[in-house]
Amino acid sequence: MIVLPDSALDALLAQDVPYGDLTTDSLGLAGRPATMHFAARAAMVLAGTEEAVRLIEKAGGRLTQVLPSGTAVEAGAVFLESDGPADALHRAWKVAQTLTEYASGIATRARRIVDAVPGVTVACTRKNFPGAKDLSVKAVMAGGAVMHRMGLSETLLVFPEHRGFLSGPPGAWIADLRRKAPEKKIVVEAGSVEEAVALAEAGADVIQLEKLPPEAARAVIEATRHLTPAPVVAPAGGVTEANAAAYAAAGCRLLVTSAPFFGPPADVKVTLQPA
Repeated sequence: MIVLPDSALDALLAQDVPYGDLTTDSLGLAGRPATMHFAARAAMVLAGTEEAVRLIEKAGGRLTQVLPSGTAVEAGAVFLESDGPADALHRAWKVAQTLTEYASGIATRARRIVDAVPGVTVACTRKNFPGAKDLSVKAVMAGGAVMHRMGLSETLLVFPEHRGFLSGPPGAWIADLRRKAPEKKIVVEAGSVEEAVALAEAGADVIQLEKLPPEAARAVIEATRHLTPAPVVAPAGGVTEANAAAYAAAGCRLLVTSAPFFGPPADVKVTLQPA
């Protein structure tokens, strides 16, 4: 499981508490013994709890109990408990809560899609909120999904925006890509059944269908199953919890989605009180 580096967590604390906690300090609460626990207000899949612990520890608190990222909890479940000086727990409180809420929201949505399509791989795109890739990737994995691609440096994915600059038949530039990067799968995006079939026949390993319905995915699979090897047909764009099962029923074994990144955070209740 990914764990965010301390440098990133230090930066989060510095953003929220750059020059001390004016309210807590002015009330004279420094040093008073306190406890803090986090509980789920609704059923959720946890993500970011390891980072919440480190934030609490960095602020001067102590962990007493925590459930790991990837754990599914019911409403009301306490998943993190800590104690320490009141001023320390106040410093970590909101940063740790917010991080856990956003990460758990992504993980929960990812898990719902994964649960809707047993045996099918759910892959999330790189359309995470800019600057939050590490936490987003961790949340995706906590939800049981995988990453479609981390960025532009490690995968071959040819979009129509690339093909507009190319000349010659698809078979020629696909063969050229295979010579230049023989260890990589060649993924090509298609916007119609006809285009998808033509690209598969030209040698593409994976056909990514851009916002085509399940019946179109089925048509591509049936039209290309005679190829050796048959391409992987991966719907992308608009794949959600609501339609994932329809794509799986059409024969798709890989679903590409951005849906887990877009939605409300999970709701975490924090209780901070005197020990």
